Amino acid sequence: MPNGDEFGLIARLFAPLAASHDGALGLTDDCALFAGADGAQWAVTADAMVAGVHFFPDDPPDLIARKLMRVNLSDLAAKGAVARFVLMTVCFPRDVTTDWLDRFAAGLKADCREFSVALIGGDTVTTPGPLTLSLTALGELPAGSAILRSNARSGHRIWVSGTIGDGAFGLLVAKGEGQGLSQAHQAVLLDRYRLPQPRTLLGPALRGLAAAAMDISDGLVGDLGHICDCSQVGAEIEAVKLPLSDAAAAAIATGMGQGLATALTGGDDYELLFTAPPELSDKIAALAFGLGLRLTPIGRIIPGHGVRVIDAEGRSVALAQGGYNHFAAEPKAT
Repeated sequence: MPNGDEFGLIARLFAPLAASHDGALGLTDDCALFAGADGAQWAVTADAMVAGVHFFPDDPPDLIARKLMRVNLSDLAAKGAVARFVLMTVCFPRDVTTDWLDRFAAGLKADCREFSVALIGGDTVTTPGPLTLSLTALGELPAGSAILRSNARSGHRIWVSGTIGDGAFGLLVAKGEGQGLSQAHQAVLLDRYRLPQPRTLLGPALRGLAAAAMDISDGLVGDLGHICDCSQVGAEIEAVKLPLSDAAAAAIATGMGQGLATALTGGDDYELLFTAPPELSDKIAALAFGLGLRLTPIGRIIPGHGVRVIDAEGRSVALAQGGYNHFAAEPKAT
């Protein structure tokens, strides 16, 4: 496999194949869009998960299935779409047991019920390699209302939902690096890594409020960089405003990972990252109250390019990387 920038690879090899359809958005967004009936539009997304990369081979099979579902629903939420249908392709190792399959199917069933989506097709094969899973999810929204990555403008505020860093610290806990934390904090972080919470109610509610959005899968700084690239702007994040759970704050206090840098760049949060004009801040605060969900302004869009993180004194915070890159990093779950 080539080493380097996965997004450059997509742009060079695959984006030209999508150039004939405007709804493909140049393969630069979370979803593709296509017209539906009666003024509706469909958003479609696909994500793959591989044992030893996106989850640990010995993770509970029901949680593996539910994570597969939720990372895709998170992409739909980022566009403001309501999830309706999924298709699943699975490559099971030849030694998989009936009990494992039953538990996997039970997890999938639970999330189909929780998020009111129907499994409508896919493919099932065996493989001599690791467990490999792929889900395609389709969501519905009014035509022309999708929240794209390309609409951020200078002066917009940058917002995030929930708390940031839990998924990245949860991965470290799964690797056995949480000895300095209480059992309760370890449990919270591990749950956030294994079972993300897609913001399926927030996404559609942001239509008409958020200008640009995406979910945080590969790290806050790196994913904000994708919005900046698509919108041809820069961004500035104030580190002191980063919303942290008590468990993540404790992880940083114990020196776990790279501290605050892990929260900024680690990924696996699946919270929504969005920009909005400052005059809509009161409406966004009211939305947060109505949903009972924390929505935090953490910075602003500025002219230029790239993402700058600043401390309380306005000094730049040095980061070794912006986010996870499949072609330039070691697998996560090893």
